[in-house]
Amino acid sequence: FVPKQVYMKFLTIIGLLLCGLLASAQDNWVAPESAKEVVNVYSENDIATQKGAKMYQKLCWTCHGKTGQGDGPAGSGLNPKPRNFSLAEVQDQSDGELFWKLSNGKGMMIPYKHSLNEDQRWQLINFIRTFKK
Repeated sequence: FVPKQVYMKFLTIIGLLLCGLLASAQDNWVAPESAKEVVNVYSENDIATQKGAKMYQKLCWTCHGKTGQGDGPAGSGLNPKPRNFSLAEVQDQSDGELFWKLSNGKGMMIPYKHSLNEDQRWQLINFIRTFKK
């Protein structure tokens, strides 16, 4: 049994680490070609997207902002800045590419394959797609 306060601190730390992971995404951060072909088994699944929204509110918003613009309070001091998920450079990537980046991380962006299961990572990708302009 883990006290709620300890659990919430853990989630906050994980969220900040996720911010770091996504913050380091650069225009030159390219997923391997093989990632483009990986299929999102939750594509267009509203329930998965809702679950992704809940995870985003716990883990990602502090760096990427509540609306995915890369303007979260914890991201303001990061270099590079957190990605704006509504930009074409993010949204034009395949689900597999985004999944690979979320899973493997780069720089301040930690690899989430160690803390989120595959389903949870796909759910986050679904929610990131909702920021498309």
